[in-house]
Amino acid sequence: MAAAFMAYPELRNPFEAKEIHPPGSTTVLYQGKTIRLESTGAGAGLLIKPEDLTRINGFEIKPEGACFQDLCIPLGEKLLVEQDGQAWFDLAAFAEMLDQPYVVDAESGVWSFAEIPAKRENMMLNAQVPDFEVTDRAGKVIRMADLKGKKALIVTWSSW
Repeated sequence: MAAAFMAYPELRNPFEAKEIHPPGSTTVLYQGKTIRLESTGAGAGLLIKPEDLTRINGFEIKPEGACFQDLCIPLGEKLLVEQDGQAWFDLAAFAEMLDQPYVVDAESGVWSFAEIPAKRENMMLNAQVPDFEVTDRAGKVIRMADLKGKKALIVTWSSW
């Protein structure tokens, strides 16, 4: 009798569960970045070390609050939490305060945050397009920074 075999054994189970990060870690997804946090606080929200806030969304803790450029959000007891002598920043409460949508897979320890509306509004007030680059049909890289001071019409298209 012939033995059954699979043509591509490395694809035997393409949906096999794989670790996203080491046990005890948390992964945060924000604006195309994947940030791995080695430790977080206990609780329903996402308690992060205050110094990790800048790595995640660009905000930094200052005496006047959590600040990004000229935007500062005052800190309160809801955002700063102390557990076992360690100071934590509640990123989920911060997102809710700013009306920032997020989803969480608590079982996997993965949090995904959308753009912060206040940061987007700030960009619209000063009418500055974010710096990005694209490649034209001839293979030349065009950067928005190269068009500074000029009017530009950007047309995008996608087949899907």
